[in-house]
Amino acid sequence: MQSLHRLLAVVSLSLFISAASAQPAPNSFDNPAKKESKPFKVLASGKQITIKSIKEIKNIMVWTATGHRIVEQTQVNAVSFTFNVSGSREKIFFIMVQYAEGKPVTEKIGVQ
Repeated sequence: MQSLHRLLAVVSLSLFISAASAQPAPNSFDNPAKKESKPFKVLASGKQITIKSIKEIKNIMVWTATGHRIVEQTQVNAVSFTFNVSGSREKIFFIMVQYAEGKPVTEKIGVQ
């Protein structure tokens, strides 16, 4: 009986080791320290928001946490864009910045 327990222990241990070694290598989603930096910075001064980018911005859209669009600007064609959120009582906003090449980049911001 003892030999059967040992055999089961060895088999289960070897299965565990083979399953653990078959795990994929971690990628950037698993390690937030390796996360890519965004090509823009969001600067907030009260209710005035400025987006400064290292690339030329094509389009910008800003909406509230409840889904209301407050800014939708196409053909910005600049590296900086400033807007006011004074008409809204919301404190959380989402910003989407789109460049001429590549997919849009979004960010969640809080305003006081």
